[in-house]
Amino acid sequence: MNDERLAKYREMRDFTRTAEPSGDAEMHATGDRFVVQRHRARRRHYDLRLELDGVLLSWAVPKGPTLDPAARHMALQVEDHPLEYADFEGTIPAGEYGGGDVIVWDRGTWDAVEDDPAAAIEAGTLHFDLHGDKLVGRFVLVRRGEKQWLLLHKKDEHAEPGWDPEDHPRSVKSGRTNEEVAAAPEAMWRSDLPPSEAEIPLGANKSCATAHWDPPTGEELAALDELGGKGRWRLAGRNLALTNLDKVLFPARDGEAPVTKRDLIRYHALIAPVMLSYLADRPLNSHRFPNGVDEPGFWHKEVPSHAPDWLRRWRYEDADPDDTQWYLIPDSVPALAWLANYAALELHAWTSRASDVRHPTWALFDIDPGSRTTFEEVLVLARLHRTAMEHLGVEARPKVTGQRGIQIWVPVEPRYTYAETRAWVEKVSKAVGGTVPELVSWAWTKTDRRGLARLDYTQNVINKTLVAPYSARPRPGAPVSVPLEWDELDDPDLAPDRWTIRTVLDRIATVGDPFAALLDVEQQLPPV
Repeated sequence: MNDERLAKYREMRDFTRTAEPSGDAEMHATGDRFVVQRHRARRRHYDLRLELDGVLLSWAVPKGPTLDPAARHMALQVEDHPLEYADFEGTIPAGEYGGGDVIVWDRGTWDAVEDDPAAAIEAGTLHFDLHGDKLVGRFVLVRRGEKQWLLLHKKDEHAEPGWDPEDHPRSVKSGRTNEEVAAAPEAMWRSDLPPSEAEIPLGANKSCATAHWDPPTGEELAALDELGGKGRWRLAGRNLALTNLDKVLFPARDGEAPVTKRDLIRYHALIAPVMLSYLADRPLNSHRFPNGVDEPGFWHKEVPSHAPDWLRRWRYEDADPDDTQWYLIPDSVPALAWLANYAALELHAWTSRASDVRHPTWALFDIDPGSRTTFEEVLVLARLHRTAMEHLGVEARPKVTGQRGIQIWVPVEPRYTYAETRAWVEKVSKAVGGTVPELVSWAWTKTDRRGLARLDYTQNVINKTLVAPYSARPRPGAPVSVPLEWDELDDPDLAPDRWTIRTVLDRIATVGDPFAALLDVEQQLPPV
């Protein structure tokens, strides 16, 4: 039946030239999604699409939907579109039907007031409620001709006289304008790739070193401070429903006040422009502590069903049936704030990108101290890694974990398998450990290590992760895992938990991000 309904849509398009979805892919039908796409074709217009019976019913609205109850905007009913079109953002080649650029201007869910919306449309009047980022409240479509309708907003608590869609030009999917999408059309949809990889993240066509995310404004931070125990916070165009803002997540240390969920949300929003370079385009494993770090936490990978649909999801197609299928990929400032509200205190990103999960971009050394290992001994091991990297001519940097250890991160060209990076790290680790055998044990269990440190090369496996740079750790005061310059290993004041979410931003403002120099590095691993 859907093939029949989409016949006209397909007839009007050449899918060898346009990146628009053909409607052949299997798409999960929720039955209640809506999308409005701002489309600059021969004439600029907005496309309102409502999911019903497995397709997107579509109307072209030249002046766009509005919250102004006095406006009566013409809406021209056009051909039904496939469900995949709800996510389409990109360009349609010149000369093709609808040639121009398209953004996802708004999206969310809709509810029909009538019991049978298909019959209501056939009768010529449809009342419906929209629940979007921009469009909310009761709308009505009224037929005024064979294909001509009027679209209006009722006078309800969401109505705003004078509300103009042109005052809100950015995509709710990417934060970009039509002009920005036109300048980088391949950034969003690739119909030549498998469905799980077709939606390409914004930074994919530019280096992580030049990717940019704006920090929260002073007004946005003030609005967070003014909320009570819960409320809605608008951040970078997204509406976040925040809860339990004054709940203590981290007990105090050093005479400071305890750290609340509000504090963590603020930190995630402020650190996001730096931290997202290590998270964007990477599936995320998170360590959650809904009751604070005084209670046991648990690992969470699957995207929850209640997560807002503007969060980027990625399906791990190689997952076993009983393993996590859908992962969250944090790619925006609001995404990090949402994770903080979700009590995801520790963030662990994969070392490979979603677009090429079999080839890591980082090789990792993990100096895991034993129960008898002092921090001075950890520093001895870290300095030996520094010597090894210098000897091999490899670019790398150390990172304190925020707990007791130190890690060494090595950027690599995404040509190696995990087995190859693991084997290389193992050889280097064995060489380093061989110089100080009195400090290192290669035993698998902590009991057998006799309190000695382990140089753990086993983290170089798909979906096995280390804590991300600038992530908080579940300890009093909310210490942070912080990248270092090599010479900081000689600082007598260095401690693995020296910086917290309250102090690390001052450090970044003073010395910058030491790992930033690695973001554009793709190096081959030399023989050991």
